Amino acid sequence: MSTLVCRPGDPAALKAAAAAAAAGSQLAVASLAEPGSWKKALEGEAPAGARLFLILPDGTVLAEANAAARYLGNSLAPKLDLNVESWIEWEERCLRPAVYGGDAAALAAAVGRLAAALGASGGQFLAGGQLSLADIVVYATLSPLAGSEAATPVASYLAGLASQPAIAAAAEQVSLTDGSDAGSVFLADCAEFKAARPKLPIPGQRNILITSALPYVNNVPHLGNIIGCVLSADVYARFCRARGYNCVYVCGTDEYGTATETKALEEGLTCQQICDKYHAIHKAIYEWFDIGFDKFGRTPTRAQTQIGQDIFRTLQQRGCLVEQTIEQLYSEPLGKFLADRFVIGTCPKCKYEDARGDQCDACGSLLNPTELINPKCKLTGSTPVVRQTKHIFLDLPKLSEDLQAYIDRTSTQGGWSSNCVQVTKAWMEQGLKVRCITRDLKWGTPVPLEGYQDKVFYVWFDAPIGYISITANYCDQWEAWWRNPKDVELVQFMGKDNVPFHTVIFPATLLGTQEPWTMMKSISVTEYLNYEDGKFSKSRGVGVFGNDAKDTGIPVEVWRYYLLAVRPETSDSAFQWDDFAAKNNAELNDNLGNFINRTLKFIWARFDKHVPGPAASGAGMEAVRGLGEKVSALVEQYIAALEGLRMKEALKCAMLVSKAGNAFFQETEIWVAYKQDKEACAAYISACAGVVLLLAALLQPFMPSFTAKLLAQLGIAEAPLLSDDLVKAAANPAALLQAAHPIGASEPTPLFRKISDDEVAQLRARYAGSQADRNAAAAASSSSAAGPAAGGKAAKGGAKAAVAPAASGGKAAGKAAGREGKAAAAAGGADGAAADGKAAKKEKGAAGGKGGGQEPERPLDVGRLDLRVGLINKAWRHPDAESLYVEEVDVGEEAPRTVVSGLVKHIPEAEMQQRRVVLVCNLKPANMRGVQSQAMVLAATAPDGSKVELVEPPAGAAIGERLQVEGFDCSAPDEQLPPKKKIFEAVAPDLATNEQCVACYRGFPLLTSAGPCTVKSVAGGGIK
Repeated sequence: MSTLVCRPGDPAALKAAAAAAAAGSQLAVASLAEPGSWKKALEGEAPAGARLFLILPDGTVLAEANAAARYLGNSLAPKLDLNVESWIEWEERCLRPAVYGGDAAALAAAVGRLAAALGASGGQFLAGGQLSLADIVVYATLSPLAGSEAATPVASYLAGLASQPAIAAAAEQVSLTDGSDAGSVFLADCAEFKAARPKLPIPGQRNILITSALPYVNNVPHLGNIIGCVLSADVYARFCRARGYNCVYVCGTDEYGTATETKALEEGLTCQQICDKYHAIHKAIYEWFDIGFDKFGRTPTRAQTQIGQDIFRTLQQRGCLVEQTIEQLYSEPLGKFLADRFVIGTCPKCKYEDARGDQCDACGSLLNPTELINPKCKLTGSTPVVRQTKHIFLDLPKLSEDLQAYIDRTSTQGGWSSNCVQVTKAWMEQGLKVRCITRDLKWGTPVPLEGYQDKVFYVWFDAPIGYISITANYCDQWEAWWRNPKDVELVQFMGKDNVPFHTVIFPATLLGTQEPWTMMKSISVTEYLNYEDGKFSKSRGVGVFGNDAKDTGIPVEVWRYYLLAVRPETSDSAFQWDDFAAKNNAELNDNLGNFINRTLKFIWARFDKHVPGPAASGAGMEAVRGLGEKVSALVEQYIAALEGLRMKEALKCAMLVSKAGNAFFQETEIWVAYKQDKEACAAYISACAGVVLLLAALLQPFMPSFTAKLLAQLGIAEAPLLSDDLVKAAANPAALLQAAHPIGASEPTPLFRKISDDEVAQLRARYAGSQADRNAAAAASSSSAAGPAAGGKAAKGGAKAAVAPAASGGKAAGKAAGREGKAAAAAGGADGAAADGKAAKKEKGAAGGKGGGQEPERPLDVGRLDLRVGLINKAWRHPDAESLYVEEVDVGEEAPRTVVSGLVKHIPEAEMQQRRVVLVCNLKPANMRGVQSQAMVLAATAPDGSKVELVEPPAGAAIGERLQVEGFDCSAPDEQLPPKKKIFEAVAPDLATNEQCVACYRGFPLLTSAGPCTVKSVAGGGIK
């Protein structure tokens, strides 16, 4: 027997139940809210989010009402009846959206068609002379409207079906007749259906189309990408919704072009696989950051191809495209022209040696590959040759006059930021040139032109069209948004490097079609967000990335707040770990969190968990009015700032509201008033509670997760809209919450916590260097670093070496290194025995013990490490990682070991040759970008992170010799360190150099038969 799982009173459940009753099929009905009654019947998990599903006898599931009805009512139509099928399809496509969407016109049309069909057939059923699945699904959908004016034309039809035994029995079975839940489920589903339906512009209302620059799928987005595009746009979109504007926020991944092909080659995947992988990564990161897109799509879609090619053809018809023969770099080994990003070389303007063929990362100049000095093919390393090829160019000079008129008009009306105006002005004053819009690639939108079968659209012609195609995948009537300049405002968010493509090239493209496109009105442009003392780099993996933020365990509202507080609106700003903690501690915890917690706990403890409201006597209201004047002025300023896209100013206003509330709480001495003038106290605390509610509304665009937590503590379902009425009401904060309003059921708890100095040091060290460096370290240790475990104590007495131990032990130096950076050595260990044989195994058990016992765990100290003297025979750059060396190292074994080290940025390649080093030889081998690393070279990092130097044994030490440390047994290291026990991570914090630059463990030198190991100049540096 099948089991129908549903909510009692769900009209959609009537479809399956009535079909089963009409066909004589047995059916059990179980409540969705009581999983104990149906979970055992499932083969696997319940469908995610499903509110109605049918569990078949074999445990499989049908999660759609019509599908369940077809299965249960199969015997009603043993043969395919096209009339029945057409009505079922009509119910799903036309009737159901009209009923649940509340579309009166569509509903009237649907009911009219139904009435006409019934009138024409002269019967009481839709298909033939008896009840069919068509009648059942149509009745179930219309049943909530039975008796309403909208259903009057088919009232007799619905009444006749209601009296059918199968439908009557089914209605009772799914609780549609007892009235307890009837109607409430339908209304809830209607509300959800309307919310999920694509929004369309509403004439007479403010309709705002919001876009953020499409993130490229060649890596994980870093914090600079997030604040520059999606987060800023999300704040504005949330603000617009809270103001009651009709807005749509669209974005998506930009997936075509050379960067995708390059990444696919790098990872050994197809372009589609790369795009699928990184689209999912981007989507997950933005979901964690609470980015509320209406649609987050992708560029490789049919809509992208169709719209892009249509625009191209229209430009061609208007005479805005020209064909030119150009010289382009050609790879003879590959037998094809090289796209821009497949060429690297020296920038002709700043002489940066690793410039790409389309742009120099160092100076930002846009380049052509043929301009590079000493160009090389990125794929083969060979020198490309120059050949001629044909391409299509957008005739920007022809469009210049119309474009300038658009810029002059819109930059004023839309209040373009000064940085945007400056960049655009510079482009226009230099004089526009024809710009190539095609490329020799396979991965992209095909050029619909004879002879161009092996070419695609250039990504910067194609990518902005992605805004349109993503909207087309959001709603069929996309032209209502994109071809409606009269009713729609287009507001776009991006970083400054994207400005010319949005203020010059894309507008010129749309203007060239001479069609009524919705053109960008307002634009919000950010400068660069740097990382500490350097730059974020998505391609090079430098900085904190979206997944890193999640992995820290710090709540998303803290990340959103900090990024928006330092948003680089008019000049570059920097992400600083110290500042991150300071803003969290002082602004979120001490100001905002403290005020909220003080207020709600006071209400909880002193007023029996209810907001008292001001007394009729008016006691305390003079002070409340003074608070209201300050707060209402700040709210007005907040609204004006966000209308003008000034995020930082608006956030500052919101935090000043909190500061005003804190000051009010302190100045009125509420705790004293409670004892001396309880009526005044009631007014004061009610005003504070009103400010807390106001803060929930003001900060919702910036920190929606914080607002959700705060509303739960306030006992409020939703934050109030940022309406003009709220602005006026802010003048009397004591009246914002009704008297006797109960706050949340649980005792208020702090909404923030402080970030300690130790956490800051750990985070800075954890995210130092590049992703490649961090991945190397992670691969070396097989997990993230752990704190030191208690190890064995050193024997009494000093070291026998000539150099005395450091006065301050290695722990301090290790901590310093942890604060300022990590050693740039990569790692791995070799399988097999140590150079002088396997480690001795201790006898199991003890005398007199039953059956022996387990071997006792050895102390976590340097004796567990197999530290040996090695010689680097040769070293070279890792072919797939710019920051890594690959080394062939002699450690006294039959064959040399391969070691990968992240030392490229610190030690020149020439200095790595024939170099004596110290290695950890018993780490588990690690795959480092396709090369297995079989050991780890030790290096010391200066406390300020400025230097990294190799630990070197003395010249007389034998290759393969094992190092010793006075007071520790180093004769029998582990054969291989078990990664899960994190032994190296426990030992490493006590490895450091002393004031004499001697490498030490807990202050005692690392010794060879020829003396201690040293570094050139790093004193007090951590070793890793």
